Amino acid sequence: MSERNIRVEPIDRQAVEDQEVEIVERKGIGHPDSICDGVAESVAGALAREYLDRVGEVLHFNTDETQLVAGEAAPAFGGGEVVDPIYLLIVGRATKHYEGQTIPTETIALRAAREYLEETIPQLEYGEDIVVDVKLGEGSGDLQDVFGEDEVSVPMANDTSFGVGHAPLTETEQIVSEAEARLNGEFADENPYVGPDVKIMGKREGDTIDVTVAAAMIDEHIADLDAYADAVESVREFVSEVAAEHTDREVNVHVNTADDYEEGSIYLTVTGTSAEQGDDGSVGRGNRANGLITPNRSMSMEATSGKNPVNHIGKIYNLLSTQIAEEVVAEVDGIRDMRVRLLSQIGRPIDEPHVADIHVVTADDVELADVQDEIEAIVDDELANVTDITRKVIDGELTTF
Repeated sequence: MSERNIRVEPIDRQAVEDQEVEIVERKGIGHPDSICDGVAESVAGALAREYLDRVGEVLHFNTDETQLVAGEAAPAFGGGEVVDPIYLLIVGRATKHYEGQTIPTETIALRAAREYLEETIPQLEYGEDIVVDVKLGEGSGDLQDVFGEDEVSVPMANDTSFGVGHAPLTETEQIVSEAEARLNGEFADENPYVGPDVKIMGKREGDTIDVTVAAAMIDEHIADLDAYADAVESVREFVSEVAAEHTDREVNVHVNTADDYEEGSIYLTVTGTSAEQGDDGSVGRGNRANGLITPNRSMSMEATSGKNPVNHIGKIYNLLSTQIAEEVVAEVDGIRDMRVRLLSQIGRPIDEPHVADIHVVTADDVELADVQDEIEAIVDDELANVTDITRKVIDGELTTF
């Protein structure tokens, strides 16, 4: 029997899939908030890897206060221009001096930001359409062991905080998540008129799902209003096909619903992101650690991206709670809905949460008592291997938004 404080009990609500109304949102990778999340996390990973290369351990840093100030653009069919550039400020703390070494943290940050932006939003001309600045205050210099030949000691929690995760995803959650990923993947590869700023809102009432898509269109690839209308329809058809792969419910897809063709008001952009025209961004204002915004679920308000992956509970426990929920659902039959809440206590080993609170909805033919021991064993094993989260984050195997 584990000595960790693991509690398993029935959930205090219906499974989300059975609730009459469900709302799910995802802000795509080109949304201003997601740009901040992506840059902050990219910089965090670069710093962690650089520290490991130079001193063999991850030093103190955080880049989770990154901000974006929108620019101004003049889109036009066939190609417009950015009038005033987007301004992105990487803000945080980083250890710049250690044991006689000077570590160029701000140079590392700028390089990581540039690489991320060029890969994610290639239409943005770095240094012209977007200007990136960095202000990293000096870190405390505290060291945390992560790798090495000796057995790794478990770090102490940096804060009294909590993380929340759930599984399995509902049909609506799957549709919203996969539609954005595939629009920014296979669809954009073949249809370059769709920019990376794709925001999707799913609403289910009973057995009817409405999916509302806001897709920034890139003017260079749109010749006229007819071509724009065709592009909107192609997005609608594609999302409808994605949805049909996940549900037998009725699905209605709406794309760029604010458009007014008669007035000539359409979602046309130069760079593929609303950040070019008045839409600011900030780390932590968008997707939760599992990539979705889910008001039917318990959620943490923590900004996960950019935090140090060694002992920062705001990052580790949100990622771990999601991983625990997914692992339990994959291994234990008969679980329809599961919520994991992990609470830390500052100064306590991160593998020993103040409480691991597990809430479960089982299938009608499954009693919680029959699977409780199995659930607890998986939770205990995941907590015992909590430092794997750190490794996966540094290696880029986990997404935080």
